[in-house]
Amino acid sequence: MSSTVTQERLTGRAWAVLFVLCGAIFLEGIDVSMMGVALPSIRAELGLATGELQWIVSAYALSYGGFVLLGGRAADLLGRRRMFVGWLVVFLLFSGLGGFATEGWVLILARFVTGIAAAFMTPAGLSIITTTYPEGPQRTKALLVYAGTAAGGFSLGMVTGGLLTAIDWRWVFFAPVIVSAAILVAAIALLPRDTPSAQPRQGFDITGALTLTASMLLLVATVVRAPDVSSAQSLATGLGGLVLLAAFVLIERRVSSPLIRLGLLRNTALIRANVGAILLIGSFVGFQFVTVLYLQELRHWSELETGLALMVIGIDSVLAPTLTPWLVNRFGNGRVVFGGFVLAVLAYAAFLPLGSTFAAMLPAFLLLGLAFALAYGPLTIAATERVSEDEQGLASGVLTTSFQFGSALGLAVVAAVLTAADELTIDGFRNGLVVPLAAAVLGVLVAVGGLRIPVGKQVSANG
Repeated sequence: MSSTVTQERLTGRAWAVLFVLCGAIFLEGIDVSMMGVALPSIRAELGLATGELQWIVSAYALSYGGFVLLGGRAADLLGRRRMFVGWLVVFLLFSGLGGFATEGWVLILARFVTGIAAAFMTPAGLSIITTTYPEGPQRTKALLVYAGTAAGGFSLGMVTGGLLTAIDWRWVFFAPVIVSAAILVAAIALLPRDTPSAQPRQGFDITGALTLTASMLLLVATVVRAPDVSSAQSLATGLGGLVLLAAFVLIERRVSSPLIRLGLLRNTALIRANVGAILLIGSFVGFQFVTVLYLQELRHWSELETGLALMVIGIDSVLAPTLTPWLVNRFGNGRVVFGGFVLAVLAYAAFLPLGSTFAAMLPAFLLLGLAFALAYGPLTIAATERVSEDEQGLASGVLTTSFQFGSALGLAVVAAVLTAADELTIDGFRNGLVVPLAAAVLGVLVAVGGLRIPVGKQVSANG
């Protein structure tokens, strides 16, 4: 890209571009977390069951995850700035539509389309970073600030969601419209123009995108509906999802312009990072779903009290751009990710007794915030380093697919466990919390593989 920054430290212009891109990922983070806090209020007004309620989050996550590879491809071929700005407009419009919903299906549909918009917008933004800032200290610093902003948006969204839901849950949809409009104006003014690929006529793998999305929908639906349908029906839908996933792989082998070049999957560090992303986000989203329902429906906390309690996890937004770069430079990505998953295990285990006071929950929230600060940014770096520039959008899309599928899958498993209980008692919520704990333990096992990478081969985090 012609605007590639060459100085050792970020210039004012470079910071301005990063600010716009961080604004978009902040919007995505705050949008998702505000929704989590608002779910009990939405359930009360629209009369949704627990299984239906999770689709408000899952519809967004699955459409996001299903189309993000196509979004990454579109960014590489059609221009990153064009994709970022255009789909930000769609995000704005359908977020507003959700605020006017009076039926559950309308709300779910609005979330599904908003997820598609995010699927094109987010990889474009991330690939603007990875093609604007050279690999090394600058890119590492930009990615860690970017990841810290995403985490901060997620954390701040919990409080903002509580405040807005206390007024009316519809403001959880209207507020992102205002933020989107501000980011749109800044993006048009500041984002550098790029040159689309010289081969834009190669085409797009629409069939692959639809097959992947349908596969994920069936797999998640299998988990969610398992408590309410026969084992034969669950087996049928589960096999259907796996067949579609296999069909996706075959399509990618044969199509002239695949969503994902399967050779990219030979990068073991990339695979490890993406599996880690599935487990990290899946465990957290499942934990948030259980915690919000527990606090509001069993302990009768208000939306604001719930948001303020969960805001403690937002310590990651301070630590990610400050402590994490130093740790990555000193110990390497693999060791920092490993430490993050260990802390996540401790956090979920500490919350498992389900204390009734904030003081009893505080250690778990603090540990979880620190865990996110250590794991999220380094996973992002590991998933995009040593990938050629013309495939940065693809690598970004693969990572985002993992984040979103992990979110939907973790939420689906937790919802299925809660639905299986006759009523939501302390024991039922405790059973639900076993899911994120188990996912974090698996994350530790996955992260062990990264410990073999010498620290000297990790990307420096100074800058």
